[in-house]
Amino acid sequence: METEVKKLFIHRWKKYFNSPELPITFYYTDNPYNTEIVGPSEGWSCVICQLKQVRSGKSLAFSKESIGCGGGRRFLGFAETIRPGFEFFLSYGIENKMEGERYIRTPELVRELTKNQKKLNIPEKYIVFKRWDKLEETDNPDVAIFFAAPDVLSGLFTLANFDQSEPNGTISPFGSGCGSTIYYPFLEKDSSRPRAIIGLFDPSARTCVSSDVLTFSVPMVKLQKMISYMDESFLTTSSWQKVQKRI
Repeated sequence: METEVKKLFIHRWKKYFNSPELPITFYYTDNPYNTEIVGPSEGWSCVICQLKQVRSGKSLAFSKESIGCGGGRRFLGFAETIRPGFEFFLSYGIENKMEGERYIRTPELVRELTKNQKKLNIPEKYIVFKRWDKLEETDNPDVAIFFAAPDVLSGLFTLANFDQSEPNGTISPFGSGCGSTIYYPFLEKDSSRPRAIIGLFDPSARTCVSSDVLTFSVPMVKLQKMISYMDESFLTTSSWQKVQKRI
């Protein structure tokens, strides 16, 4: 991460957003230096809940063995297979055997959903999460994740569409917490027109954040453009200043 870009964002984040929580970032690597490697999972765990430590300033590196959720391993790119019976788990379950989450109406719809999901095929061993201010010059983050309340989301959402006429500069695809914060924005980074993702609507992951927080995940290639537009955008207007006072 270039030092000037890092400093410029922090300066403008304070100027226009009153310095709410800094975003965290992630990238894949085989050499997670200056980062705590999370040990093998001893049971079920949710990556979104574990990211609380990153939001507080601790840099963490996860391997396949660190992730205590099959869905998490898949959406972070460390596994391709889905657990047996997943189509029933996500829908109405199996009587006397498995309780269903009932997020999708039928197993058939779940099969169709998973069949159409792209594979990440990550060759590196680790995914590294670092808060923005912890990034070093040798770090090359792929995506930034903002954990934000509605007024902050309003600013990020509007800025994401500042340089285009097509209205869907931000999307909100259905998915798990890690799917909306990691998987989908990572796919967007290689798009000809990268989009941001609003996420963390997954009820199973909602307990990992406060009730007024959603996520805004944006590929770095798009975020750097957004940073460069801040001083000429709506953020300089009286309309935004009224919102900014509440942040």
